[in-house]
Amino acid sequence: MKNLVYIILGFVIGAALTYYFCPRPLEGTVVEIDNPTGTITILEATELSANWEKNNPKEIDSTIELDDNSKRKPMRSVMWSLKNIEDYIAFAEKESDSVGYTMTGLRVYLGNYGKNGKPGKKNRNTMFIVPTGHKKTDKASSLNVSFFGDADDDIPVDPLNDASGGASGYPPK
Repeated sequence: MKNLVYIILGFVIGAALTYYFCPRPLEGTVVEIDNPTGTITILEATELSANWEKNNPKEIDSTIELDDNSKRKPMRSVMWSLKNIEDYIAFAEKESDSVGYTMTGLRVYLGNYGKNGKPGKKNRNTMFIVPTGHKKTDKASSLNVSFFGDADDDIPVDPLNDASGGASGYPPK
């Protein structure tokens, strides 16, 4: 009986010491996030935007024939909400998987609605996002030999478009 008391006392002391001395995650701690690869400074972005305006011919802007005959500055940027981007990424990952691809990234394309575009978008420029990745292959069923590396291709999933546009350069004025 005396040994049983010592065993129980040992468990209680061990549990108390474990509670006080084992590290626990602190509530409300801030996780530091490093800049992702490819970020540039605000100064570099400002310079890129200024170079766009300086190095692109004004003739491009003068050929835009608007539906309402109004004079507008050409679109210089597009904006999607964070929720819209997150929803699109979730959609694209699910759809990519269903068509047999592994999604590894996103590609942004420049486009133009042309003379038959929707009202308000006739001959207007746009950008759209397309998921990229590679076709899934079973390791046991095929020999995947690539001499040029594994380049990501566009995945046949509906692209994201219909963002809001801006006429000013970076930073917005």
